[in-house]
Amino acid sequence: MRSRNTCTSIGATLLLLAATGTRAQATDEASAAAITDPTTQCTPYGYAPIAASNTTGLWPTVWLPLTGIQPNDATAQAKYNSFSANIPDIAPQGTLGGSLNTAGYDGTTDPDCWWSVSQCTTPKVSGLNPDIAAVPEPRTLGYGFDDGPNCSHNAFYDYLTEQDQKATMFYIGSNVFDWPLQAQRAAADGHEICAHTWSHRNMTMFSNEGAFAELYYTLEAIKLVTGYTPQCWRPPFGDVDDRIRYIAAQLGLETIIWKYDSFDYTAAPLSQIQGNYDALIADVASGTFDTVGAIMLTHELNNFTMQLAVDNYPKLAAAFDYLVPISVAMNKTQPYVESNFSLPSFAEYTASRASTNSTGGSGSGSSSGSSSGSSSGAASGSTSTNATKSGASTGSSAGVALLPRTAVALTLALLGAALCLCSL
Repeated sequence: MRSRNTCTSIGATLLLLAATGTRAQATDEASAAAITDPTTQCTPYGYAPIAASNTTGLWPTVWLPLTGIQPNDATAQAKYNSFSANIPDIAPQGTLGGSLNTAGYDGTTDPDCWWSVSQCTTPKVSGLNPDIAAVPEPRTLGYGFDDGPNCSHNAFYDYLTEQDQKATMFYIGSNVFDWPLQAQRAAADGHEICAHTWSHRNMTMFSNEGAFAELYYTLEAIKLVTGYTPQCWRPPFGDVDDRIRYIAAQLGLETIIWKYDSFDYTAAPLSQIQGNYDALIADVASGTFDTVGAIMLTHELNNFTMQLAVDNYPKLAAAFDYLVPISVAMNKTQPYVESNFSLPSFAEYTASRASTNSTGGSGSGSSSGSSSGSSSGAASGSTSTNATKSGASTGSSAGVALLPRTAVALTLALLGAALCLCSL
């Protein structure tokens, strides 16, 4: 039988655990995904596979714009040399650290299919595929988010899981190295991962080798952390021309753009950003997407953008017939170079969703294995979110709120008291 002093000690210990235990270091994807406190999620941690693979300094510095291939990286150099002589002869459109140089460029003839000037998506260079700017399936939204993985995205990803909703996540290589366990969650949850460059700069400003490095090391980072090598990418700010498209194509990447922009990443008033969501929804009602679907630019950037996504999900789900990952809408069932993960076809995905809605089951995306790894290697700060689970696939979404740490403390303290009472 426990004494009252023992019970007091247990209660004090549990209160201490409540105050500090929520900051316990995650050791794998599952433990990282279970953390609810945004500050804890965004506490830098190490990741052993990154440290182990960087003994020869092959990895670039995170967030530093890349000017070329890393010294002594013979594999990357050989890959670049295999096609560099055939890169279209288009000069960089400005300089890193400066602004895009549009002065003097002929936007009327648009010889380089430069999206930043003309929103051109059909390359002028032969042999290049058109950019994906919309999805072919009617009344369908190619659903995705840029700039991840955000360190505190658990609440947002929890919400997507509750809705049985998969999406296309455009991951920045530096973010993947900063937050590898968060990147692994996308793979574990069955989302599609695409590349979004290493440092998130205007791609047409880079030299040929620099542009190659921005994509190559992002793909390598995603492969190291998740076990998968993407076959799609999105240029930051949409900045792409035929030179950059060619380099991306040599790495097996399809270019994905958008036609609708939420502008959720800007400092515009909330009413204006919400108006962009509302305009897309209104276009569904007006028949704009009766023959072809849409892609809208939205972000996993911070609490604000993820909360907007949660708030607008029920409205988008009610307006469109289907919200699907972009590759699903394109009927591309093998999104990665590796064959141990597959996405359903559009018909399979939508049939599964219909079955889920009627039976409460789940389904989409299958994997016969992916990599995880233990924690021990690199990280830097990022934005955090208070968003968490809320709302249903129809109706309005209430604001999301995490369980306060004080509530966790009280819960643990009460648990300790209950344990003592039961044994007295």
